[in-house]
Order: sequence, then C-alpha cells, then structure tokens
Amino acid sequence: MTIRSLQQALAEFAAEREWEQFHTAKNLAMALAGETGELLELFQWLTPEESVTVMHDPQEATRVREEMADVFAYLLRMADVLGVDLEQALVEKIEVNGRKYPADRARGRADKYTQLGD
Repeated sequence: MTIRSLQQALAEFAAEREWEQFHTAKNLAMALAGETGELLELFQWLTPEESVTVMHDPQEATRVREEMADVFAYLLRMADVLGVDLEQALVEKIEVNGRKYPADRARGRADKYTQLGD
C-alpha cells in the first residue's frame, strides 16, 4: 500500500461513520499527541536494555505495534485533512537536517545542531 492509499482507506473509514466532522486539525493533533503518549507509556519504565528487546515479548510487541499504528493513522489522517504531502515534507526535512547536521560534524554526537560549531 502507498501512503495515499492508506489515507484513502482512513478517509473512507471516517466517512462511513460520519466522523469527518470530528476530524479537524486541532482534534487530530490532540489525538495524535494522546496516542504518542500511549506509545511512550509502554517504554516509560523500561531500562535502555529492556527497550531494545521489547519486541521479543509477543504481548508487548502487539501493544507496541498497535500504538505505533494509531500514531501513524492519526498522522496520515491529519496530513490528509490539511493537504500535506507527507512524502515531500519528509524529503524536504531530511534536506534541512542534512544542512543542520553535517555528517563530518555530527557523526557520533547527540548534540543539538547549535552546539556542533562551525
């Protein structure tokens, strides 16, 4: 499936339930934040080592996949409602980040771009 076909499937799902009235940018942004929080909650008290192996537990893996799907669904729906081409937006953002974080200065560092020096 493509991003566009996923957006169409979500739009049809919403239309069949007459939910378009609720799918405003504000409501979708809030839902996205809520679902992101639910995903974060699954990792909240894990050690870094446990977080690496979370997908080894079938029950936890299911929960992670479901929350990730919820986040993705709301992001796709919001992009559709706002007319944002997510693929193009991501391509552009990668280019911006490439300028902010040149590989020769950012390699192996977690510093913000303002701390990399010139």
